[in-house]
Amino acid sequence: MNKIVLASSSPRRREILARFNIEPQIVKPHIEEKLNFDESPEQIAMALSFEKASYVANMFDGDEIIVSADTLVSCQGQILGKPKDKKQGIEMIEFLNNREHEVITGICIIKANSNIKVVDYEKTIVKFRKLTSEKIKSYIQTNEYVDKAGGYGIQGYGGLLVEYIKGCYFNVVGFPVSKFDYLLEKHFNMSLL
Repeated sequence: MNKIVLASSSPRRREILARFNIEPQIVKPHIEEKLNFDESPEQIAMALSFEKASYVANMFDGDEIIVSADTLVSCQGQILGKPKDKKQGIEMIEFLNNREHEVITGICIIKANSNIKVVDYEKTIVKFRKLTSEKIKSYIQTNEYVDKAGGYGIQGYGGLLVEYIKGCYFNVVGFPVSKFDYLLEKHFNMSLL
């Protein structure tokens, strides 16, 4: 298998890949994440993931496979990134309270030293339970909201906020591994299994 390079500093993405016996080289892309609100959430997530992968791909000249992802949350036409502080974390959870929202992850795979570039996305519907303000404040006190799109992590205490999901669980964690495997098979003749 070609060497996998993860264009991300996300420990969650690294952990998901490790479950499938992939120990990627980690290279953090130094890009400024700009959101163009004239685009759909899917377009924004794909554009950001492409920008990250392209930045890192320029550092390699072998046959490495560079993968990046960018996750965001969309609810009632609003895009929620990562909260900057506890106050914004509370506001995000209150906004998502008792509502369905979409978790969208753009994924980009580039083979270094080639013209092979694939960009796609995965979308999962998540519905929050009806939460009390005490429950929301208790969740924010865990500090799990930090560095998480939408202000929660489903893989931890945030799972207690969720009533149901429709779609890929790993996408909500931040890396749609099934879509990644599908794209590897279709475009790179590789498989995680």
